[in-house]
Parts: sequence; C-alpha cells; structure tokens
Amino acid sequence: MESTTSSAASLQCVVVTPERAVLDEQADFVAVPMYDGELGVLPGRAPLIGRLGYGELRTVRGNQTKRFFIDGGFVQIRSNTVTVLTPRALTAEEIQPDAVVEKLKSAQKPAPTLEAQEAQLKDQMRARAQLRIARKLHPEDEL
Repeated sequence: MESTTSSAASLQCVVVTPERAVLDEQADFVAVPMYDGELGVLPGRAPLIGRLGYGELRTVRGNQTKRFFIDGGFVQIRSNTVTVLTPRALTAEEIQPDAVVEKLKSAQKPAPTLEAQEAQLKDQMRARAQLRIARKLHPEDEL
C-alpha cells in the first residue's frame, strides 16, 4: 500500500537518445527546456506533448538536484511519467567546459552565408546552455 502512495506523489523521469537511455528514475519535480521557455512538472500534471529546446533539464528528488543538457527533441507527460526523446543528452558531469568554450569561440567567427550564420547561432545557443549548466556544477570555477 505504501508504494502506491509514494508513486502517486512522485514522477518517473525517462530521458532517451538514439544511442542510450540517459536517465530512468523517480523525481519529485522535473523542469524541461521547452523551445519557448522552461516547463516545471509536478506529480498530477495534465498530459502534454511538447517540443524541446536547447537547455537544462533538472530533476529534484528530496534535496538532490540532477542537471542534464538537452539538445532539443520532444517531451511527453502522461500518468506521472515524463519521457524525453532527444538527439543528445549530457549529464552535467559529462560537459567539458574547455571544449564548450572552444566551440563557442568557433561559432562566433564570421560566417559566409545566411545558412551558416543560422547554424552558428544554434551552436552558440547550445554552447551557452552547456556553460550555464557547468557553472552550476562548479560555481567556484570561472568558466
């Protein structure tokens, strides 16, 4: 009986990429980066399917917060399950700030065509989102 009560008061968060299952665990709260802002999800949320943007996915369980970089995709919320399908997801620990800074510098160089400029803008947004997540993991470092 107790497991039914606890499962009703929590969410199951599943994050899947084409290569691997990144996360499959319970959470009290999940925040996902939608293409037009952040969406917070608590148990009992109405069903939803939405398009994800680039940014931070957070899960909170008790006093523990886990952070992930999500590179677009889709989210489905149904029956206290948050399912994220994304082409790429990284844990905060997997983000390599030095490599991200180099990608950001590279994406800020002049581009010859409009298409290249649009691609660079997306690369800049991805890099900045990753750096924000890395800063939260290591606030004492200057990234």
